Order: sequence, then C-alpha cells, then structure tokens
Amino acid sequence: MARNLLSDEATVAWIQSHLRGDPTSVESVQSLWSGYGEIVRVHLRGADVPSVIVKWVEPPHDMKHPRGWSGRASHDRKLKSYRVEQCFYSDWIANDTASHRTARCHSAEATGHGWRFLLEDLDAAGYPRRCMSLNSAQLDHCLRWLASFHAHFLHRKPTGLWRVGTYWHLATRKEELKALRDPKLRGAAPALDAALNRCQFRTLVHGDAKVANFCFGANDVAAVDFQYVGGGCGIKDVAYFLSSCLTDGECEAQAPQHLDTYFRFLRQHLAADVDGDAVEREWRALYPAAWADFHRFLAGWAPDHWKIHRYTRRMTEQALS
Repeated sequence: MARNLLSDEATVAWIQSHLRGDPTSVESVQSLWSGYGEIVRVHLRGADVPSVIVKWVEPPHDMKHPRGWSGRASHDRKLKSYRVEQCFYSDWIANDTASHRTARCHSAEATGHGWRFLLEDLDAAGYPRRCMSLNSAQLDHCLRWLASFHAHFLHRKPTGLWRVGTYWHLATRKEELKALRDPKLRGAAPALDAALNRCQFRTLVHGDAKVANFCFGANDVAAVDFQYVGGGCGIKDVAYFLSSCLTDGECEAQAPQHLDTYFRFLRQHLAADVDGDAVEREWRALYPAAWADFHRFLAGWAPDHWKIHRYTRRMTEQALS
C-alpha cells in the first residue's frame, strides 16, 4: 500500500519546491528490499510532467531478509548503499547521458530516518515497459547502455561511491563466503577478487545490472537502482546482466555473440585516445572470473539458485584453472 505522502505538508512542499504543480494522488510501485522503504508514483496537476517518482527509504528497526541474511553486516551494507545512491544522483549524473539514460534526479537527500529521492517518472518519459525475457533488439539496447556507461566513466575514481562496485563483492560478503560449501571456490575467492580489482582499465560499474533494473522504450532503455555503483571492471556488469536474462542453454549458445556486440558498442563509445584493443583483451580475459566471482557469492547466499547451472560452473572451472 502506498504511503500517504500527501498527508505530510513538509513532503508536499518538498515536491512542490522542485516541480511546478500540485500532487493529487499516490500509487505504490514497489517495496524496497527487506522492508527498507517504498517507491511510489505521485501524480501531479498543473506541472510540466504528469507524475514523478518518490523513493522513500526508512530502514526498519526489526531487520528481516527473505533468505535469512538479516544481521548487522547486511544492515550496514544497505545503509551504505543508499548513501552511495544519494551521492551518485547528486554528484555523478551528468547532463550528457543520452546513450546511458537514467532518471533525472530532482532531489536526493538524507532525512532524519533515512533518505528520500525525487526522480523523473521513466514511464511518463517514454520507458514504460519492464521485461523478464528479452528479444535480440532489447538485449542489444541493454548492452549498448552498459557499454556507454563503462566508456563514459573509464579511469574515473569512484569518490563517494563503493570502492569496489557490485552488491556481491567479496569484502562485504564474508558471511556468505563462510557458508559456501565448495572448498575450491571458497579458497579461490580472494584470487578471483584480486584479479578483477587489479585490472588496468577500471571504470564505474552499475553493480546490479539485472534485466529488472532496465526500463524499456520503443528503441532504447533507461537504467535504475544505483545503490551498488562503484569502481571495477566493466565485464562484471556484462556477465551479471547475461546471467539475469539467459538460461543455461541460451548462455552456451548466445553468450559469445553478445560479448562481441558489447565490445563493438564499447569501442564506439570509448574516447579516441583509449586503446580499445587493450581494453577488450583485458576484459574478455576476465569474463570467466566475473562469472566465478558471482558464482562464489550465489553459492553461499542461495546454493539452490537457478543461476547456478552448467554454464556458470563451466565458466567457474575455466577461471579456476
């Protein structure tokens, strides 16, 4: 159920201070993970846009997690993720992001109890579709978005963001590593992490680039959810994205062509003084390690997860060998 934002005069004034017009109604879009808040759509009258999105974060006192991971480390990680998202929207989003479209941020700020974000409604902006399975054109749109994002932020120091992006990175997932039953993968975890983090061509990674975090328009996509954006190797986003939208058999049959497509887009977006051959060589070589790194997290967090399939295991074995 959508929180009753319109009964709070301060919240109404906050919305009105950034957008002309008056809020008229509120509808729920979704709850945040583990009950940490809610995303709502606020309809407007007399404004330049018909609606706006409010992401309202209020961490609960009673921490719960759908899979039981609800300790202090999990809570602290989530709190930092919202600080990172506030920083990304406030300090990092440039005006020239046409080829890696994000929601325009009208306001991102901490409150006494959490955070609040006033964001462009991407549905109203022409990106109304959410997809769980993609056709080839839609998949290419997502790969182009990732390529543009990675090229744009190449060699940028992730000030105010995660030093190592992605929600599964090893330093923040010690409990999941301890629960991992595969001794070979557990023992290799530090080496996999080091290989990915010491790459020469570091960029910003989205950090949670699953298909559910892309909003689809007629001929383009926009991305949302920047809680785990930070430094790293761009191929981590690519491997994770493919894991979110391809089955085992599809990975086996299609992953090589999707990698080719991604690197073709990446070369189109890289600055003229960047050695595209060197970037591709390094990131392609780390593709199996990116899969294995995510496998390490997943096997400790949810060992029965559908993404732990034959292709995942094959990429992991290739990385470990």
